[in-house]
Amino acid sequence: MEERVRKIIGQVHSLYQRYGIKSVTMDDVAGHLGISKKTLYEHFADKEDLVRQVLLWDYDVKHEFFLEIGKKNLNAIEELFEVYKMIKRMYRDYNPSVEYDIRKYYPSLYSRFRDRKRKRIYDLSLQNLNKGKREGLYRSDLNASILARLHVFRVEYILESELFTVKELTSIKVFHELFVYHLNGILSDEGRNVLRTNYKKFIQPAS
Repeated sequence: MEERVRKIIGQVHSLYQRYGIKSVTMDDVAGHLGISKKTLYEHFADKEDLVRQVLLWDYDVKHEFFLEIGKKNLNAIEELFEVYKMIKRMYRDYNPSVEYDIRKYYPSLYSRFRDRKRKRIYDLSLQNLNKGKREGLYRSDLNASILARLHVFRVEYILESELFTVKELTSIKVFHELFVYHLNGILSDEGRNVLRTNYKKFIQPAS
């Protein structure tokens, strides 16, 4: 993808996060970017194509972050906290109307990217759980496959459930409790010692 197109997509992503997708027209996008609609349509066939490319860009950005974590020399608990910090940053900008608009107006795109994200969450969770078992930081008797699927379910359901308000979700308090709940369910005695010793370092505010 050429750099100009990447910059356009990044700016459109910010617009969608702020105002939702349905309310942002191609005219709005062109006006915000200071370009003509003709120029915009040179890069995107229509609004659905633009939405698709924004979703792909967002997926790739987050996936690259996860890959970078994997390249570091971290233990399984440290990896989880790196992901925790990333998700804290994501929740600051979370706009539930984006999810709603994609599901309602672009159902095929929603299904495609939901399945892709579901697989990524499952694979990364499974890798982390198995790594933690090998390192002795997680319970040796845990079933990694079952827990990875439960993790996917929790991540998806918490965003769809009406049990929590948008304010509660974006305040990160609910996610923090879910994260601590997950940790307490998987840590071995050694893992709990590592967590107690390093908790303040792990929980440093995300930049």
